[in-house]
Amino acid sequence: MGLFYQNIEKIMNGPSGPDRGMTERALSLMSYIYGGLIRLRNNLYDRRMLPVNRLSCPVISVGNISAGGTGKTPMTVYIARMLRNRGLRPVIVSRGYGGEGVKHGAVVSDGNRLLCGPDISGDEPYLMASALFGVPVLVGADRFRSGSVAITRFSPSVIILDDGFQHRRLFRDVDLVLADDRKFLGNMRLIPRGMLREPVSSLSRADALILTRTGDTPVSIVRAKACAPGKSVFVSTHVPVCYGIFKGSAPLFAGIEERNKAQRLDVLRTARVFGFSGIAQNDEFLRTIKDVSGSLAGFVTFSDHHPYTDGELLRISQTAREKSADYIVTTRKDYVRAAGRIPGEIPVAVIDVEISFPGESAMRFAEFVAEKISEASLMLPGTHLSEAGDDA
Repeated sequence: MGLFYQNIEKIMNGPSGPDRGMTERALSLMSYIYGGLIRLRNNLYDRRMLPVNRLSCPVISVGNISAGGTGKTPMTVYIARMLRNRGLRPVIVSRGYGGEGVKHGAVVSDGNRLLCGPDISGDEPYLMASALFGVPVLVGADRFRSGSVAITRFSPSVIILDDGFQHRRLFRDVDLVLADDRKFLGNMRLIPRGMLREPVSSLSRADALILTRTGDTPVSIVRAKACAPGKSVFVSTHVPVCYGIFKGSAPLFAGIEERNKAQRLDVLRTARVFGFSGIAQNDEFLRTIKDVSGSLAGFVTFSDHHPYTDGELLRISQTAREKSADYIVTTRKDYVRAAGRIPGEIPVAVIDVEISFPGESAMRFAEFVAEKISEASLMLPGTHLSEAGDDA
């Protein structure tokens, strides 16, 4: 079964071209059917034949059109800090994947205190909430309902919708779409033949395309503008930082703390490390720990949002000890799911990433977003377009 899934992954990430083999042809057929359904759904929304709800404050969506990690969580945190530091009152609304709060909604943070744990919020909303003073975070599958709660309780001047490009039931004033520059849009094929959640033509709905994990290179920008003609294009990089070094038995951080995360990264430069991760881009995390550590003792991967068992964490600790690792290294997202349950005496270094816009592009991006919010504020209607409903 493992080889079967590896073959599917190879096809999904492989080059576009004539389909060869039964598996590849089957995936192409499913991709064709999936694409037809997505186009039908988008057409119904474009024609206002499906209901669209509008909130009484501007909404910024941070999303993508490809499966896998493009950096939506660190980008959402970056934008929230940017707006907060400009004197606005942002609130983040997320679906809360993997948490019990998805169905009925939950307030993860009021901006001063964490009000629930990752079992309710999901791992990524908990990460955002624990890293942002003064920025409330809410979760729920019905983003209009969560946004309405946010407006009632916190009077935001802007709502940031995390992973919202496909959530068309909620009207957004600014659509920001992220693409990982190293993989970009893959083979340009839809799931499951490729990695696209929507056709490339859906970028016509976006206000800007933001390349992540890249530098300000002409080739990247030209490629992005060819796929999103007439749209603003920005480039950004992922900067690895050390969130902290903890005992494996240390409990999960339970407060909001915007610390100087880069302060301990240097301790890994000469260290031997054993890494593990269960995120969408495990290969990128492997590349990161190779870059920041002295030597790699081993690395194990799991699926995105993997719920670690005590047995798995015990094996990780035992293997790290057998391979004489100085540190166990994992991502902050993984640590949320493993904190307090990693046995042994080897310290756990928790790596996070932050978004950086090179040169003057940080100011240009801030001004772009501020201008869009200002324009949206002038056009807000008195009421939303329709009543709230279940997530479509």
